[in-house]
Amino acid sequence: MLPLLDRKLLRDLTRLKGQVAAVSIVMACGLAMMITTRSLIASLDGTRADYYEHNRFADVFGTLKRAPNYIADRLADLPGVAGVQTDIAGQVTLDLPGLDEPASGLVRSLPDFGEPELNRLFLRRGRWLTPGSRRELLVGEAFAEANRLEPGDTLALIMNGRRQDFRIAGIVLSPEYIFESRPGAALPDNRTYGIFWMPYKEVATAWDLYGAFNHFSLKLAPGADPAPVIAAADDLLKPFGGAGTHSRKDHPSHIRVSDEIRVLTILSIGFPTIFLGVAAFMTNAVLSRLLALQREQIAILKAFGFSNGQITGHYLKFAAVIGAGGTLLGGIAGVFLGRWMVGLYDLFFRFPELAFRVDQRAVVIAFGVGIIAVVAGVLGSVRKAAKLPPAEAMRPEPPANFRPAFIERFGLGRWFSHSFRIALRNLERRPVQALFTIAGLSLATALLILPNTLKAGIANILDQQWDVVQRQDLNLGFSEPASVRTLHELERLPGVMHVEPMRSTAVRIHYQGRDRQIGLRSLDARSFHSRAVDHDGLEITPAGDGLIVSAKLAEVLGARVGDEVVLEGLMGKRPVRPVRLIGLADDFTGIAAYMDRDAINRFLGEGDIITGASFTIDMARRAEFLRAIKEVPRISWISVKESMRQSFRQTTAQMMGMLTTLYLSMAVIVAFGVIYNNARISLAERARELATLRVVGMTQREVGAVIVIELAILALLAVPLGLALGTGISTAIIRSVNTETVRLPLVFTPYTYTFALIVVAIASTLSALVVLRKLQHLDLIGALKAPE
Repeated sequence: MLPLLDRKLLRDLTRLKGQVAAVSIVMACGLAMMITTRSLIASLDGTRADYYEHNRFADVFGTLKRAPNYIADRLADLPGVAGVQTDIAGQVTLDLPGLDEPASGLVRSLPDFGEPELNRLFLRRGRWLTPGSRRELLVGEAFAEANRLEPGDTLALIMNGRRQDFRIAGIVLSPEYIFESRPGAALPDNRTYGIFWMPYKEVATAWDLYGAFNHFSLKLAPGADPAPVIAAADDLLKPFGGAGTHSRKDHPSHIRVSDEIRVLTILSIGFPTIFLGVAAFMTNAVLSRLLALQREQIAILKAFGFSNGQITGHYLKFAAVIGAGGTLLGGIAGVFLGRWMVGLYDLFFRFPELAFRVDQRAVVIAFGVGIIAVVAGVLGSVRKAAKLPPAEAMRPEPPANFRPAFIERFGLGRWFSHSFRIALRNLERRPVQALFTIAGLSLATALLILPNTLKAGIANILDQQWDVVQRQDLNLGFSEPASVRTLHELERLPGVMHVEPMRSTAVRIHYQGRDRQIGLRSLDARSFHSRAVDHDGLEITPAGDGLIVSAKLAEVLGARVGDEVVLEGLMGKRPVRPVRLIGLADDFTGIAAYMDRDAINRFLGEGDIITGASFTIDMARRAEFLRAIKEVPRISWISVKESMRQSFRQTTAQMMGMLTTLYLSMAVIVAFGVIYNNARISLAERARELATLRVVGMTQREVGAVIVIELAILALLAVPLGLALGTGISTAIIRSVNTETVRLPLVFTPYTYTFALIVVAIASTLSALVVLRKLQHLDLIGALKAPE
């Protein structure tokens, strides 16, 4: 048989099951978020680490113009180097049946015999290349799936200006391309860009690099520092056109996965903290009012010999049951949501198997945090009640100081109904209780702001980035830098309405001991196509040799407008020159620097050279233009704006949209839970007062209006605070999750705030209806019985 206090606990839980369930569900939402995000972090980080180790992913990478194979031995002799893998990389274009625009890609060489020492591939379907075979290749899975390619299909590649047909031997994955995208692009477009692997001999013959290499990877000895190895490799390869060496942490694919883990880490802290804060407020409201109602019961228990410790433990068990229920529900929901969400990462990342791994530490932490949150919310009230002497506790709580409400003291009472004045007096008599309720409602309202702010940011990118900042229809790049006179040939292509030259090069930017390897792109003052805009949406005009950089890059470097940074060219003569920052571009993908095209050519010590072009084309002749562009041999890559937009919708926007929907659903649940919980507690706490009003002659409608008006006043006071708090929370979280690869603009729209208002209004209305229905069944005689 259960002890006496435990039986009382069961009765209390049964009687307050609605409020207990509301608090547990709110807590479960926060803990589910924590477990989901922490488990996704464990899944991504653990899978990536296993993949890297099993497939011997390198630690240092570099590109160059051309170096003889014997230089690999000199790389292997560098201090700290444990393994070397050299190969050839070359840009290609493809003509795919059923694809209007030309596709492009990167071909990588494999040893003619045996496995590569580093960056080993994983065979998904088909077979490996046959030793000594010709006209066979392996295709990256992302490109193959996007274009429905299978082993045995034929691909036409234009390699170094020559068209050749190849048969697909197998579909593969590579640890170098977990995130498979065009170099310099933060977003994938798997339909038009892919990675391919061929035997060394075939690739070397196509680019006339037999006996040489233009790309290398290094594996470091355990504990070796990559910085001196990178510096030594750069010095060694300068005579061979070295284009910069970087460590794994600067590898584009590795960065993209790391950024996702960083975003999840922030979300695993931010959201659960708010949810659990709301749960603590709600638990405090439930239990503090329960203690007030059970004042005489506490006195009787003490009179029968129960100690302060036993009584404190009894009520803490009440809080612990709420915490345990929330933890159990949150744990189940967290695992379920995590298993569902891990499948979404196939939109971005290519692993042999991305298995969901429950972070067991997160489950333990979630349980502990949940219990601490509810116990902390009630500990003060419980200890205060337990310390009451029995004789004092047996007496009813002294009545509150009844006095006219402030509107009555100012002579405005006659303009308001009896119900309104009674509700206002009650709130004035219990200011602390009202403030706690307002705080809980404010947090619930604040939670509704962030999800719609994320949605507004995505919509802004789809409109602003592709239609305002980048006004061209497509970009293309050449396999080798060309004279500006090449534009005349491009202007004659069918459907061309406007064409503009582009110049880009790889540089390393230095400032006060910090550096980043980035792309330096041309931005002409007279350009119609590409623009740089600042945080206020104002265009930044390039001037002289001044440099414009991504605002995120300036943040990473710690630089501001007017500061002098150092540009180090990574191609050709590798010039080094100080330049002044003249503007910060508010862009949203990747980090880059922009300079006038003539200034870039002066920096590199070259003539009027371009590396690509951007186009505005007649959409009526789009298909004709794309067919013609496939016949231009010098083109190495093409980026169609509409394809990039569609890719963004299908990957980043879809992923963030699903996350936003999940967060928004939980925020709505919390808002309803907070408001319903407050309404039910108010009814339970004031049952005797309301019954008295009914007995002295007030109608059912007038008595119900007291509760409804009180709820409305609290909501009206809490909502503005919640909107302001939500704005601050959204600003902090969005700025925290903005990474070097993808960023969201901070956009607050009328819809964002209107939605929050509507949810709070609907939740308040439904909660009021529930309370009014309960009020209709109120036992007047039972409520009026003297509890003492």
